[in-house]
Amino acid sequence: MTELHLWLRHESRTTERRTPIVPADARRLVESGVTVTVEDSPQRVFPAEEYEAVGCRIAGPGSWVTASPDAVIVGLKELPDEPIDLIHRHIFFGHAYKGQPGAETLLRRFLAGGGTLLDLEYLVDDTGRRLAAFGYWAGYLGAALALLHHRGRLTAPLRPTSKEELDEQLRAAAGEARALVIGALGRSGRGARVALGVAGVDPTCWDLAETRELDRPALLAHELMVNTVLTTRPVPPFLTDKDLDDPSRRLRTVCDVTVDVGSPLNLLPFYDTASDWDHPVRRLREEPVLDLIAIDNLPSLLPLEASCDFSAALTPLLPDFEVGGPWGRCRERFDEAVRELRAGERK
Repeated sequence: MTELHLWLRHESRTTERRTPIVPADARRLVESGVTVTVEDSPQRVFPAEEYEAVGCRIAGPGSWVTASPDAVIVGLKELPDEPIDLIHRHIFFGHAYKGQPGAETLLRRFLAGGGTLLDLEYLVDDTGRRLAAFGYWAGYLGAALALLHHRGRLTAPLRPTSKEELDEQLRAAAGEARALVIGALGRSGRGARVALGVAGVDPTCWDLAETRELDRPALLAHELMVNTVLTTRPVPPFLTDKDLDDPSRRLRTVCDVTVDVGSPLNLLPFYDTASDWDHPVRRLREEPVLDLIAIDNLPSLLPLEASCDFSAALTPLLPDFEVGGPWGRCRERFDEAVRELRAGERK
């Protein structure tokens, strides 16, 4: 078996501060015989020097394109537009299997180069539970931003911070608020509940039982809603434009942690553009007011905590990259998507 060579790439998105492998875990990989190359990155929460100190090789930003074809390229968010032909095996969140914007283009790049996408969203155990996820911190930040905005205390542009500083802001914004967390029993939902609790808010908690037959009047009676549900099968949406136009609506702030924008499976299909760090809040209705927060890299606002948790879950799985199990399931999902793409071409 070829020696495993992991290549940690620089993230091209300027607001991406996280890393899937932190230096302490990179040390464990190196000590186990894995070759780890780390691209220098001015925005990554850990500087390249910390990786070099634990035995990693250091390379320039974006140099993965010239890496040996045997190298496994590891990242988090989207790839740059070049090269068109992707020859490597890539580990990252590809968002390419549910008809999202750009999904077909990305898959065709892998087809053109003969490479493979191992999408971290599909790195799951035998029961389908994700093995490495940022969900807790996405929910935590989504609820925190929604609460701070609801209190008139959210300032833009957003900046990365620490949990201690964020919690201080939440405690300063404490008070009554009628809040709802949908998907409350999952990772993201748990994070959302904890963040609201820091601000002294005891939210209504809905999960599968409450969403099978959704009580829309009850939903609209809340002031603040955090959605943490990401579905892989068609289900009725939680909110529609018609609901937003209901004059009796008390709902004023919605945070969509999942940001499944553009997907036919989007549970909040009343918006088609995500918000961002510079403009975190979008006004959707004026009378009565309804504001939306939908940022697709929320955990990057707490890059240290989010990276350490994610790396602790991912790193033990990496030495078995060539073996079946979770990685085999990732490969099977990619192969299925490729077959669907080719079948569509023959129609």
